[in-house]
Parts: sequence; C-alpha cells; structure tokens
Amino acid sequence: MKKVVIPTKLDTVARDLLVANGFTVVQDSETPMVDLLKANSDCEALIVRSEEVTAEIIDMLPNLKTVIRAGAGFNTIDIKYARKKNVDVMNTPGANSNAVAEEVIAMILAVYRHVVPADISTRAGGWEKKAFMGSELTGKTIGIVGLGNIGQLVAKRTSGFEVKLLAFDPIVSASIAEDLGVKLVTLDQLFTESDVITLHIPENDSTRGMINASLLKLVKPGCLIINCARSGIINENDLKALKPEKKFKFCTDVYPKDEPGVKSIAEVADLMLPHLGANTHEANFNAAKRAGEQAIAYFANGVDTYVVNKGIPKELNENYQQLAHRIAALARHYVGFDRPVKRIACSFYGELNQFSKWFIAPVCSALSCEFEINQDPADAKRFLEGKGVEFIVRSADDSKQYGNSMTIDFEAGGGAKVSIRGTVAENNIMISRLNDYNRLYFVPRGNAFFVEYKDRPGVLSKITGACANAGLNIEDIHAPRDKEANTALAVLMTDKPVPQSIVDAVKADVQAKQAFAFTI
Repeated sequence: MKKVVIPTKLDTVARDLLVANGFTVVQDSETPMVDLLKANSDCEALIVRSEEVTAEIIDMLPNLKTVIRAGAGFNTIDIKYARKKNVDVMNTPGANSNAVAEEVIAMILAVYRHVVPADISTRAGGWEKKAFMGSELTGKTIGIVGLGNIGQLVAKRTSGFEVKLLAFDPIVSASIAEDLGVKLVTLDQLFTESDVITLHIPENDSTRGMINASLLKLVKPGCLIINCARSGIINENDLKALKPEKKFKFCTDVYPKDEPGVKSIAEVADLMLPHLGANTHEANFNAAKRAGEQAIAYFANGVDTYVVNKGIPKELNENYQQLAHRIAALARHYVGFDRPVKRIACSFYGELNQFSKWFIAPVCSALSCEFEINQDPADAKRFLEGKGVEFIVRSADDSKQYGNSMTIDFEAGGGAKVSIRGTVAENNIMISRLNDYNRLYFVPRGNAFFVEYKDRPGVLSKITGACANAGLNIEDIHAPRDKEANTALAVLMTDKPVPQSIVDAVKADVQAKQAFAFTI
C-alpha cells in the first residue's frame, strides 16, 4: 500500500481521493515537517504547498518517488537534486490562477480607495473623508509582466473596468494578445506608461532582481506596483532607494520565506498580505484535487504529465539539450524581444531525430523564464500552444551529412527570421551556422557581442576599438562573411558583459543591420 504524506493545510479532497484508491495518507500541518517525515520515512509521495523540499528532506525519504506541488511555482523544491535521486517533481499549473488574479484586483482597489487605513480610522471613531480621497481604476493603464495563466486572467478580470492593457511577455503571440485586448510592449515602455504594474513571472536565474533601478526609474509618480509572484524578482534595495523619489506605491504578498517575523520590505510597502494569493477555498480545493488525481494516475498508470524535472534517455547526451537551449536563446536575441515569436521550425539530424521531443522544453526554457530545460515535453507543447506559437519538427534530410546536429528557425513579428545550426564537437557545444554565415564555429558560452553590417574594410577595427575604449578585453573573434548578400557578421567574446550603451554606439557608428550583446 502506497503511503503519501501531506505536511500542509490542504483541502481534504486529496486525502479522500487517495484513501478511496487504496493509499495510506498522513495529513498533518501541525507537526513540524522534519519530525513528521522522520516518523513517516517510508512514504513514496509528498504533496506540498509552499513548504521547502530540500536535498536534506529528499535524503530523509529513501522510498520517495514523487513530490507534487499543489500549485504552479516549484522554486521551493530542489528539482535538480530530486532528479539525481530519480524523484519526479510535479506541479498543478492553473489551479490557483484565478485566486491570484482576483487578489491583484483586491489590492488595486484597496490601495486606490484606502480601504485598510480608512477601516482602522473609522473603527477608532474617526471620520476622515478628506484624508481618504481615492482614485478610480476605470480609464487607467494596467501593465502586466508575464502573460501566463495568471497574467491572462488579470487581463480578463480588469477589462471590465474599461482600462488600457499593456503586457510584456517575450513569447506570447500577437494573436493571443489581441484576443485578450492587450497591447504587447517592451518592458521599458510598460514601466513608463502604466498606472498599475502587476508582476506574474517565476523566480529563477533569469528573473532574479529583474525589477531593478533601471526600470523603477521609469515609472510615473503614483504608479502602483504589485508583486504576487515571487519576492526575489524585485531588487529590494533599489525599490527602497527609489520609492521616496519616484513616489510610487507598492503592494506585496510574497517574501523570501513564508514565516512569521518582521519583513524587511515593511518600511516601504503600502499593503502587505501573508502570501494569500492562492488562499481561497476554491483554489485550495482545485489544487488538492489535481494533486490527488495526479498521484493516483502516477502510481496506477505511470502517468507523468506535469513532471517539471523529467530526465532524458540514457542514450541522449544532455549537451544536446543545452545546445537546443542556447541556439534558441541566440535566435531570440537575433529576432528581438520586441517582436513576438510566431513560428519555430526544427530539424534534428542523425541520431538526434529519434530524441526530437526532448528538445522542445529546452527551446521553451530559452524563450520564457517560466520553463526549465528538463520539463515535460508534452507540457512544453501545451505551453507553446497557449502562447499562440506554432512549433513543428521537420523531416531531417540525412543525405546532407550534417551528422548529429540540429537546425532551429524562428519567425517573429515584422518579418524577422533567423536560422541557426549547431552541434556538439568533442563534447563542446558549437554554433556552426547563422543564416548564411557558414563555418561560424562559435562556442555559445560567456559574454558575446554580435554585430551584423554591410561588408566593407575597417568596420571590425571600429568594433574592437569601441570594446577596448570601454575596458573590455576581447577573448575570441569570429568574423564570417556572406558574399552573396555582401554582409558580414562579427562575434566577439569579451571578459565582461558589453554595456547597452556600447552596443547602441557601435550600431550607430557602423550603421549595423543588427547589434546585440548577451551572456549565456
């Protein structure tokens, strides 16, 4: 009989479903989690909410087969260590989305109408109508950072207030945005024009500290910023430093740890809630039901949908997943983040063709910070479909004798296109072609600076000179030419990231068709 431990306050529907299907269930939110697990170290499944599942926790449970997060975010679970221990980690995306979207609206209205301080004042016998002059949401501009499940619901729920909707999402298609009545813009434009900014992105290496001084300096006086996502996506020091100057308002219900105690953000937060986003009866029920159903399907039929740390076949070198990720990251930079991706077409040559599905998630992970390289391929397909992005795998023509390599093509808005081929040579990831620039042989690792320009003498020296003047040491250079188009491509590897100011200056100086820098 399988044993499942639920060390959290979760609707009993999960327990009831599991018991009805022959599972032994221990649900206890009062006993400290470590003590509960010591007493039940023979469990094979763990269902959690926001509890941390560390390597130490996993090591305590030698029979553990799966951890199910009753919710979407899984940053509190060490998914990499879990994979090493052959433990599948699943989530229940979408179960809490409406609850969080409604919390965002509650926060906006509470701040706009001074609900909390006015209640406190009136209960104390005051009658301070003049002190609590409010604002109306109708007619305001709402900026949504991340158009996933929650972001899309925020757009739908706020549209009834007759607001203007802006969104930043580097992958969602123009057609999806149009259906939502949302205008896709750059992050800078969103922070500049919005009256309300609401954040709906996960916390990972790509997004940590993403909301920092450079963006906060752009906001309007009185702008309301809401964080119901993860605390680490905001640079707290920058927020504290700029709030008095920019006079924006800030609401949050997320913190480094879900626990009692003074919160460092309290001195600048206008409204704080104890991580109540998913804390509704409906969301708790939905997440619990999904978690219970997934556990039953997993053990009864081997259904591993929504596994976020799925391993790869032993025959597949994991470097090829990294290759797919880095090709896609380069392609995204080339077509530009201000253009939504419409279509991705891939060709996998040689032995890679049989593993084609294992490259979908790595491509997604390069496009969106919501995705991990090792997530479920089926989940990756659903994700792209939800964003309105067409993804196809073409039949590979092995008569071309490309060996074990892959080609990934992006088509984005405004007619932007790019085609990139890569391989793994001597266990090194290698980009061999970008459009018609053959024999590129670029290793995508470190700080890269790309400049594409009309081929003529002296341009490369201007690019390297600009780097030298900026104190950048050049570690490697690749400079292929497209003789038919009379264009050239310079790829410089530098010891430090190339500042955007240098990118802009070089682009203007050499009249470049394309110029961008990125670190990978």
